[in-house]
Amino acid sequence: MIEVGSSAFWRGTIALVIGSFMVFANVYVTQPLLPMIANEFSISPLQASTSFTITTLTLGFSLLFYGPISDALGRKGIMLMTMAGITVTTWCLYWVQSYESLLAWRALQGFFLAGLPAMAVAYLGDEYTPEALMVAVGLYISGNTLGGIGGRLIGGFVGEWLGRSATFAVMGSISLVCLVAFYFLLPQSQHFAPKTLRIGHILMSMKGHLKNHRLLTCYLIGGFSFFIFINQYSYVTFVLEAEPYNLSAKYVGLLFLTYLSGTLGSAISGKLAKRWDQENIMVLGTCIFIFGSLVTLGNSLMAIIIGLLINSFGFFLCHSTASSYVSRHAKQAKASASSLYLVFYYLGASLGGFYLDPFWQTNGWRGVVIGSWLVLVAVAFAGFSLIRQKKRV
Repeated sequence: MIEVGSSAFWRGTIALVIGSFMVFANVYVTQPLLPMIANEFSISPLQASTSFTITTLTLGFSLLFYGPISDALGRKGIMLMTMAGITVTTWCLYWVQSYESLLAWRALQGFFLAGLPAMAVAYLGDEYTPEALMVAVGLYISGNTLGGIGGRLIGGFVGEWLGRSATFAVMGSISLVCLVAFYFLLPQSQHFAPKTLRIGHILMSMKGHLKNHRLLTCYLIGGFSFFIFINQYSYVTFVLEAEPYNLSAKYVGLLFLTYLSGTLGSAISGKLAKRWDQENIMVLGTCIFIFGSLVTLGNSLMAIIIGLLINSFGFFLCHSTASSYVSRHAKQAKASASSLYLVFYYLGASLGGFYLDPFWQTNGWRGVVIGSWLVLVAVAFAGFSLIRQKKRV
C-alpha cells in the first residue's frame, strides 16, 4: 500500500489533483459567462444558469454508471477515456452558435466529466493506507477548488477578451495538457480486486449503501451543502453585474478567487481528522458556512468577498471530510459508495438554483441568503445526528 510521503504517494496525488483541476475547470468555465449568455441569447438568469446545471445534472446521473463499471473493470483506463471525452467535447463547444446546441454539448460533456470524480477516491481507497487516504483526499479535493477557480478565471478573462467561443478553445488546449500529464503520472493499480459486473449485485450494493444510516446522512449533508454553495455563486454573478457594482465578466471571474480559502479547508481536513472526529468537522464546516452567508449581507463589495471566503472554507472543509468519511465507512463496493455521494452532491448543484430562484425573485440577494440558512441549519442537524449515533455505538 502507498504510504504518506512516498514517491508513489506524490505521483498519484499530483496526478489526481491535475485531473481534478481539469474536470472542475470545465464544469465551471461557463459560470462567469452567465450574464453574457443571458444577453447573447435573450434568456432569463435561470435559463442561462441551465448551461451550468445541465452539466452537473448529467454528471450526477452518470456517476451511477461509472462507479460500478470501475469496480469491475478498473480505474485508470476508464479515467483516461473519460478525460479524453472531456477534451473532445470542450473543443466541440467552440463551434456552437445556438443556445440549444450549447446545452446539448454541455449535457454530453457532463457524462464524461463524471468519470474521474466517480473513481478517484475509490482508487485512493484501493492503493493508499488509511492515513495516506485521509491526506490525499484533502489534497485531491483542493484540486477541485483550483479547477473551480481556474475555470472561472478562464471564463471571465478569456470570455471578455475574445468572446464565449474562444473560451472553450483555450479550455480545450489546457485539458489536453492535463490529460497527457495524468497519463504519465498516475501509478498503475496494484491492489485493485475486480468484481463481476452483475446488475443485481450493483443494485444490491446501492441499496446497501442507502440503508446504511451513516452513509445516507453523509450523502444528504454533501448534497444539500452543494445545493446551496454553488448556486449562491450563480446568483451573486448577477448581483455584481448590476448596480451599484457594475463589474464586467473578468472582474466577476476574479471573485472566484475566494475558492482559495476552500483549497485551504480541503487541504487541512485530513490533518484535522487526526485530532477530531470527522462528524464534528462536518458540523463545524457547516456552521462556518452559515456565518459566511450572514457576512455577505453587508452593504459593500468587501463584505461579499469576505463572506464568500468564509463560505468556501466552511463548505470545502465539510465536503472533503464527508468524502473521506464515505470511503472509510463503506463496507464494500467503495467506488459505488463514493459515486452515490457524488450523485447526491451534483443533483444538489442541479436543483439548488430552482429552489433559490423564488427567494431571488422576491427579495434579491437577501432572499437567497434566507433560503440558504433554511437548508444549512437542517444540514447542521444532520451532522449532529451522526455525532449522536457515534456516541451510542
